[in-house]
Amino acid sequence: MIDFRQAQALLLEKAHSFGREELPLAQAFGRVLSEPIHADRDYPPFPRATMDGYALRHADLGKGIRKFKVVETIYAGGVSAHTILEGECFRIMTGAAVPESASIVIRREVIEEGPVWVTLLDKEEWRPFQNIAARGEDLNAGDLVIDRNCRCEPAIMGLLATLGRESVQVERLPSITLLTTGNEVVPVGAPVGPVQIRNSNRWLLEAALRKEGVGLRHYAHVPDEPETLQRQLKEALLGDLVILCGGVSAGDADYVPGVLEKLGVKNLFHKIAMRPGKPTWCGYAPQGAMVFALPGNPFSCLVNTILLIRPFLQACFNLSVEEPLGLPIAVPRKKKAPLDEFFPARLSGAPATVEPVTLNGSGDIRLGREANLLALHPADRGDLQAGNEILCYSFV
Repeated sequence: MIDFRQAQALLLEKAHSFGREELPLAQAFGRVLSEPIHADRDYPPFPRATMDGYALRHADLGKGIRKFKVVETIYAGGVSAHTILEGECFRIMTGAAVPESASIVIRREVIEEGPVWVTLLDKEEWRPFQNIAARGEDLNAGDLVIDRNCRCEPAIMGLLATLGRESVQVERLPSITLLTTGNEVVPVGAPVGPVQIRNSNRWLLEAALRKEGVGLRHYAHVPDEPETLQRQLKEALLGDLVILCGGVSAGDADYVPGVLEKLGVKNLFHKIAMRPGKPTWCGYAPQGAMVFALPGNPFSCLVNTILLIRPFLQACFNLSVEEPLGLPIAVPRKKKAPLDEFFPARLSGAPATVEPVTLNGSGDIRLGREANLLALHPADRGDLQAGNEILCYSFV
């Protein structure tokens, strides 16, 4: 039995790209960008007014001139052919190109405006090129803008569009099969008997995968029959990733480890010194598929997704693997087992502290409904006192 950090390390050693593909920008949202991105031109590409106001010559202010003749109004996207002379100015709008003859933009709030003449009211100190974004002050043509893999979130999508990228190279998505097991498990919407439960883990795991930007190639529910399980797994192992749920512990109907071994899947580890999720089994097939076999209790599934599946996918996409945050716990907590204990929690108060969320064991269907953190009570720590710092992972 190993601890969860060793399990993570073994999985990260096996992480690898699933390949790359070119996608139109319209299809790139949520995908992982996998190429360096350079500026196609200077940004801003021209001296740009950063506010509505009046563009004039800074030297005129030094001469004491405070009344100016408006010779033209310049809007964003417009170009002026005029060269202003002493005592003249342009009325200019935010985002418009500032002509070379102007060297400062005065905000209109400090100007008394007329149809032809305007007068400065404020006696503030004016600097050359005030309220003008210089050409290339953000980026110069050829500058490296994105130098590592990142997810195409809204800000990145906007940046790619600004840089004129109609298509981008992204990490290819893995082919994933999810198999849930158990004779007692029935689909949502089907009649449920007095000793049966609805299949929540299918939807929990599928949603967690979607949050990581991936989806399922195939899903099936398998009864507790070794032959049926073997048939389903033989096909699933041709993909990149297989996730099983249930049938992984030491009961008479826990067939998963034996069937995986029969199919040649090499075991990386079986059992992690943590609670919940102790019976977890992980390995890899000769064809290359990574296999996660998780206990059937819903909170165990959630914990394994956060601690094992999520970092594995992040590493495969060459993203930075999320590190836990150290935060103080708000209330005392009793140690319940000589293992690493994970429990649902939420941020509370200012300054922020961690409040445990009530959970009646890993089978509690509420899954820490009000939680936004997965908190760790380490194996080598006794009872926690209020204010003790603990490590926390964000919920998927």
